[in-house]
Amino acid sequence: MERAPAPAGHAEPLLRLSGITKRFTGVLALDGVDLDVRAGELHVLFGENGAGKSTLINVISGTFPPDAGSFRFNGEEIGRLSPQRARQIGISPVFQEFSLVPSLTVEENLFLGREASSAGVLKSGAMRRRARELIDELGFDLDPGARVDDLSRAHQQMAEIAKALLGNVRLLILDEPTASLTERETGRLFELIARLKREGVGIIYVSHRMREIRALADRVTVLRDGRHIKTLDAATVTDGELVELMTGRRIDVLFPAITHAPGAMALDVENLSTADGTVAGVNFHARAGEITGIAGLVGCGKSELVRAVYGLEPIAGGRIRLHGKPYDPPSPRASLRRGAAYFPANRVAEGLALSRPIRENASMTALDLPRFARAGILKRRAERALVGPIMERLKLRPAGIERAVGNLSGGNRQKVMLGRALTRELTVFLFDEPSVGIDVGAKLEVYDFMKRLVEAGAAVVVVSSELPEVLALSNRLYVMHHGRIAAELEGPDKTETNVLASFFREQRAGAAA
Repeated sequence: MERAPAPAGHAEPLLRLSGITKRFTGVLALDGVDLDVRAGELHVLFGENGAGKSTLINVISGTFPPDAGSFRFNGEEIGRLSPQRARQIGISPVFQEFSLVPSLTVEENLFLGREASSAGVLKSGAMRRRARELIDELGFDLDPGARVDDLSRAHQQMAEIAKALLGNVRLLILDEPTASLTERETGRLFELIARLKREGVGIIYVSHRMREIRALADRVTVLRDGRHIKTLDAATVTDGELVELMTGRRIDVLFPAITHAPGAMALDVENLSTADGTVAGVNFHARAGEITGIAGLVGCGKSELVRAVYGLEPIAGGRIRLHGKPYDPPSPRASLRRGAAYFPANRVAEGLALSRPIRENASMTALDLPRFARAGILKRRAERALVGPIMERLKLRPAGIERAVGNLSGGNRQKVMLGRALTRELTVFLFDEPSVGIDVGAKLEVYDFMKRLVEAGAAVVVVSSELPEVLALSNRLYVMHHGRIAAELEGPDKTETNVLASFFREQRAGAAA
């Protein structure tokens, strides 16, 4: 395997892995992987979901012991690494799936397992002051005394980052850290990363976002099918080369050409407001045969809007019509029976039962249909007969519908959720951040899935913080800002410039008021 050369006379890397192998039942997750990370370097791990990135960072952070290979850190051979030992020697991970205890406060989570005490008595005041100092230093808008289960996902992400930086960090691991952050918060994180690099901290950064790789990376290591493919200097490699190395095939077009044929009104929302005020007086509609996009920054209310339509957020006022028929109040059960499905952004917390098999997760939206249940008794043969071909059609890899969903990569978890759309007759599809946490190859499959739905006559609503994505996919685009619709764009008006201008217009209008 090829490796970008180290500068002449460069000291031994902070981290050096050689021949790391890891097997799970029936799966070779890592196959002789080499990786080195230098002090003061940001090293991107790049690869498709299932390529081995998560397994590798779990090995580095002490969660999984490798089956073979050598592990050197700060010039010393490391054996029998545990999460606690990793933290003691300065390895600190921030995983995409949070490790916070929901019932505890932010400061309690920060010091969990490393509480400050004297003679068996906790130093609560000292821990509170240290938590406040750290959060202020990071520039996060975060209350140390708030309970984690009362925080937004963005604020939980901030708490995870603060927790990782509380100790003496030598190697920081960031797994899709900006997925839940606003532009402002992302900017603060990038400033923090630059400072840590100047201080000699090595950083392993997992991301599928090319703009972030371009802005931050010194080197990029590409993994595919559990193997190290190549390590490259970020300054000299092109986006196309990275994608080709990642997938093993040339990808010329990221977004498919979708034939939109707007037809009958499928979803009509009038003057909708949510009980918590995150959505205020919104009007929008979606027609059969087209993708309707909803764009906006994190926290603008776009996710809460589709969640309210589906029945997951309490509504304070307004009217919702599906195929011209109003229903009140909406609920997930009523929405499904009327032909509407919702695909949440947070697959772990809301979308999937990780400990249950693929079969059960894919069929759960159809269990009220007579073909699958009678008198409350599940017809498992019918369930298997339906789910098996759906997962084959969606190219779930590796195949097999009895495996626990928790063992799947992010892209394959998304396929399981998409499979639900094929288990019953549906006409309206609400996608909330459909590509978050999945790689380029998996994104292509999700986009193609939407294309097939639309061209078969369905109404598709796509909520996304990724402006290129929502611009490319949608036929009409709504822009949300502070809980309201700032603009409706279509045709030649549907441009990035006009989307951004609508944000600034709203801000100026608010300042003038």
